[in-house]
Amino acid sequence: MGRMDDRMGETPEYPDYAERVLEVAELIPGGRVMTYGDVAEWLGEGGPRQVGRAMALYGGAVPWWRVVRADGVLLPGHELRALERYRAEGTPLREASRSAEGHVPRLDMKRARWDGAAPGPAPADGTAAARGARVT
Repeated sequence: MGRMDDRMGETPEYPDYAERVLEVAELIPGGRVMTYGDVAEWLGEGGPRQVGRAMALYGGAVPWWRVVRADGVLLPGHELRALERYRAEGTPLREASRSAEGHVPRLDMKRARWDGAAPGPAPADGTAAARGARVT
């Protein structure tokens, strides 16, 4: 099975778990992110590695830049493409220190992380709504 970068045309057939991961990725509002672990917790199955694998194999058809590492480091090999998306969406970033390799910013996880409650702008104080809330 190949990746599908174009959402037009025929819908590809994905394994069930990957399909559920991609559905969660599509729910994340612009300017917000969820970690691989957050997605696994939302689904109630698998873990960060399984989510990462599903995103690596099939994530090209969804907003892949919104499913991230918990430390806020941009996806290796895709930093510039992701950074372009984050800036366009207004995703909170922490500018890189002069000592950071490549001077690439990180995500500001306190402000950018989405808890799955209601879509909307990142909370100014970094607090999140109840973890268990889900959009249906």
